[in-house]
Amino acid sequence: MTTSEPLSPVSRTALSVARVRAYESSRPDPLFVDPYAAAFVTAAGLEPGPTRPDSALARALVAHGILRTRFYDDRLLAAGADQVVLLAAGLDTRAYRLDWPAGTRVFEIDLAPVLAFKAQVLDGLGAVPRAERTALPADLLDARWPERLVAAGFDPARRSVWLAEGLLVYLTAEEAAALLTAVTGLAAPGSRLLVEQGGDLSRVPHDPALARLTGLWRGGLGPGTDGWLDGHGWTTGITPLVRIGEAYGRPLPDLSATRAFIEAQRRTAD
Repeated sequence: MTTSEPLSPVSRTALSVARVRAYESSRPDPLFVDPYAAAFVTAAGLEPGPTRPDSALARALVAHGILRTRFYDDRLLAAGADQVVLLAAGLDTRAYRLDWPAGTRVFEIDLAPVLAFKAQVLDGLGAVPRAERTALPADLLDARWPERLVAAGFDPARRSVWLAEGLLVYLTAEEAAALLTAVTGLAAPGSRLLVEQGGDLSRVPHDPALARLTGLWRGGLGPGTDGWLDGHGWTTGITPLVRIGEAYGRPLPDLSATRAFIEAQRRTAD
């Protein structure tokens, strides 16, 4: 199953995430169940993910992806906002699989080919969203995306929760700062932002089998992500991945030990 426009290299990383989610969903004791992830993998003509990745870096990335999915599931539902914005949503199916409160609107922003492929697969399965879902084709590097989001029904005067899952590492520092500045301008006081704390790319081990993925990384705001947010209208809290692994009963590979997630709350205008 294909669409008329091919996915870009960065967009294709969403298929890798879908493979991880399909693998976790097939386990006897899954941290989450994504009933659509395997269909994306099959539609793209890919083989299911291995039950045990070959390298230390691959094992760390799989563990990170699994824990990240469950952690963000929980935090999105706990945010208490009825406007949810998924930045570079990829093949995220949270609008279809989470138990959203009545009246929740989920806005998914991504490039048109990604959303078209996603719609083709989900429509073929007869999937029905469990929230009011709006798919917005837009390039987050285009400065006009905020006005398009508002035109689609997003209300900047009301609280919202934003998810940038696995996104900033694919942006330069300047691109990441511009994106987060736009989010800040749209987020009413009390809004939440979920994002990963950046790392030092020079410390990532070289793995030829993963070069097609890691070669796309640009680093975003790196280890200073929380500091940038604290200085631009947000109050941040950091949860180390190792603590999340402990909470969910999943031991972590050593390479995951320094990873962490940020949950930021928008302050009253400074």
